[in-house]
Amino acid sequence: MIELSNVSKTVISGTKPLNIVQAVDLSIRSGQYLSIVGPSGSGKSTLLGLIAGLDAPTTGEIVIDGIEITKLTEDALACLRSKKIGFVFQFFHLVPSLTALENVLVPLEISGAVRAITRAKELLREVGLEDRSKHYPAQLSGGEQQRVAIARALANNPPILLADEPTGNLDSVNGSRIIEMLHEVNVSRGTTVVLVTHDTELASSADLMLQMRDGQVERLTSQQVRKANV
Repeated sequence: MIELSNVSKTVISGTKPLNIVQAVDLSIRSGQYLSIVGPSGSGKSTLLGLIAGLDAPTTGEIVIDGIEITKLTEDALACLRSKKIGFVFQFFHLVPSLTALENVLVPLEISGAVRAITRAKELLREVGLEDRSKHYPAQLSGGEQQRVAIARALANNPPILLADEPTGNLDSVNGSRIIEMLHEVNVSRGTTVVLVTHDTELASSADLMLQMRDGQVERLTSQQVRKANV
């Protein structure tokens, strides 16, 4: 479903080029769970942004569900993201003036979904927050805000869910709960999940682990055999 061929991202730092991502080739099958790990500055979040179409590569091609997104207009990219990609951020990015229910409603109303309110309530129930639907982000804990963000990301039932350091602002208990939730989304919905994290322990629930360093893929490891033996 996701194919990257010779994907690189270079920016100018001062007067010199800086290679943030270098010549990445990657194939992620539909329904697969991939974790991308590496130290700060390794290029993992930039790579996720490229997959999401939030940034354009300097070289290479990115294909999602048979569509080469590097050739799409901004409007076409926005349409593809709304239908095929859900995104969970480290800092939640909830609208502070909207309740939990209203935050989940936003993408449903934009897409013109039928029974939007019912759907939003169902999603909050799935993440265990049906009793917090009328609360504003400031009235929710960090873990609760991230669960609202996951519900919002799943609003239009996208086949792909991208998560950029979703546990970065959470304690270990809430962080583990969010990772379990991503795993459940992958298993129960068949959603393709790509998780960026610096924590290899949290990344261990994925089918594949891609390790990055200095913008390059250092190692791509299948974890399915190891998980089967745990």
